[in-house]
Amino acid sequence: MATLFVTHMDCLMHDTGPSHPERPDRLRAVTHALNETDFPDLVRREAPLASDDQIALAHPADHVAAVFDAVPGQGRRHLDGDTVVSPGSAEAARRAAGAVIAAIDAVFAGEAANAFCAVRPPGHHAERRTPMGFCLFNNVAIGAQHARKAHDIRRVAVIDFDVHHGNGTQDLFQDDPELFYGSTHQWPLYPGTGAREERGVSGNIVNACLPPAAGSADFRAAMTDEVLPRLKAFQPELLIVSAGFDAHERDPLANLNLTDDDYAWITAELMAVADECCAGRVVSVLEGGYDLDALQTASAAHVRELERKKG
Repeated sequence: MATLFVTHMDCLMHDTGPSHPERPDRLRAVTHALNETDFPDLVRREAPLASDDQIALAHPADHVAAVFDAVPGQGRRHLDGDTVVSPGSAEAARRAAGAVIAAIDAVFAGEAANAFCAVRPPGHHAERRTPMGFCLFNNVAIGAQHARKAHDIRRVAVIDFDVHHGNGTQDLFQDDPELFYGSTHQWPLYPGTGAREERGVSGNIVNACLPPAAGSADFRAAMTDEVLPRLKAFQPELLIVSAGFDAHERDPLANLNLTDDDYAWITAELMAVADECCAGRVVSVLEGGYDLDALQTASAAHVRELERKKG
């Protein structure tokens, strides 16, 4: 089986403005990096539109409606200082959530060994009732709840290596002992959550904080000593990755110093856990990454490692 690559050009229509770091060129950079010449074995699919009911698996229905109602007919509207919607944002958000749902269905059906979803807007900052941090809806949390409903599983883990803490995923997971969230992130940094003491209802939250200027050794130690053992002990039936590439040494929005090799390394480590716990079921979802060159090389390193799994 091959790796599945799910995306949709509607995600380019989410117009955040010419100076916004979460811009359409991010998706163009990833799709360029994963081109058919360099990645001929990727199975490529277009993301479907997620329905309101599917998004409401993670967010209250009235909140889902309110976010869509806030999308303007023309121009742009700020939901907060960082989070912008435009006329194309509703379609983009539906495609982003729909990509994760489709990837999970394909992996459970045995149509792919694993999957990478290149989508925007990202999702890990979106809390149950609050869009924020460039994020409208929490794509990985929607995917986790869809997997539980559609595929008769209970235990889903999300591992997040974005440089920013995924406060939204923690918010949506922390009260459910059958959901696990493990994160490495720069501390302190936006959004101000993710202290080590935040452990969830049953120790199902693991926050491994990295100081500014931390690099490969610190990241690998945090994963090896803190996150991966707890992930193995949790024994997930599905592993979802919040794949943010903004901890890269070239990224302008933070101060960690990871390299492409680090992203390949953690991908291999997570796949090994998934092979042991959940029949190799891994679905990776793009989050941050704001230097376009670094985003290209790091996402390519990540997907090359996913492709090493052949079934």
